[in-house]
Amino acid sequence: MRIFITGGAGYIGSHTVKALLRQGHELLVYDNLSTGHSWAVPAGKLFAGDLADKALLGEVLATFRPGAAIHFAALIEVEESVREPLKYYRNNVAGTLNLLSALTENGVRNLIYSSTAAVYGTPESLPVSEEAPLNPINPYGSSKAMAERIIADLAKTGALNYLSLRYFNVAGADPEGDLGQAYQNPTHLITRAIRTALGKQTLLKIYGTDYPTFDGTCIRDYIHVADLAWAHVLALEYLLEGGGSAVMNCGYGRGFSVREVVAAVREAAGFDFPVEETGRRPGDPPALVADPGKLKAETGWRPQYDDLKFIVKTAWQWEKTLLKKGDVLLGEKT
Repeated sequence: MRIFITGGAGYIGSHTVKALLRQGHELLVYDNLSTGHSWAVPAGKLFAGDLADKALLGEVLATFRPGAAIHFAALIEVEESVREPLKYYRNNVAGTLNLLSALTENGVRNLIYSSTAAVYGTPESLPVSEEAPLNPINPYGSSKAMAERIIADLAKTGALNYLSLRYFNVAGADPEGDLGQAYQNPTHLITRAIRTALGKQTLLKIYGTDYPTFDGTCIRDYIHVADLAWAHVLALEYLLEGGGSAVMNCGYGRGFSVREVVAAVREAAGFDFPVEETGRRPGDPPALVADPGKLKAETGWRPQYDDLKFIVKTAWQWEKTLLKKGDVLLGEKT
């Protein structure tokens, strides 16, 4: 199957590309490399382009002629979205509109959409199911919820069959050591904690210690990126075998607090590192934990790496790789 992948040079996209190639699929990654890296995509599989360029997008799709698309390309930083909401609506909503128009014009009927648990906002109960009301509390979550609604409305016309995968907190790195997060200024907790332990950051800030949780810090459901990549492989099989359009949560069904994550990184490092407790960050819900039952039931997905220590271990190994190579991997874009 030919698969068109937007944002496939990024963190989650590149891991999914690796998993799909192992299944024998023919891929083309379309990425503007604003946060992705060309080294994360095998040679000959990358086309540098932006979703804002509607003409180019249409030309590439018409030439490649895929049978399915996976849409990863998005801005994802909650705090930045609060400061610059228009940037997020322009990229995440308008960019998705451009892609959907190009897909329908070229007869591509199968789409996997990269969504987020941020669409739920602060859930009324945990674990949160796909039937929970959408009530995003930041522009990032709102932009993804809007894109989901547009995709669902298009699907009702019969022009599209889709799966929207709502990610919880994605973490870790490729167990084989080939891929991982490579952001100059990471916002992910585990990455920031490890970089502090390795001396790449002066200290780790904990944003909020007065949340209504057992230790006062936010609780999140951390899913290993390789397990999430495999969920995309199974999601594609689900669509191609005639599965109906749906929304599915991607998580493990249990959460860890910020303080628990910091303790896990300290254990992996074997030493302490500086931590500063500060006030809450805008747009952060107290707790987000998935109910992944639908994903398991419909696709047969079963996690292999549901272990916080293993998640931290793979992230730690990857960050040491980045440290050894200096800024070569972090800074290289083209």
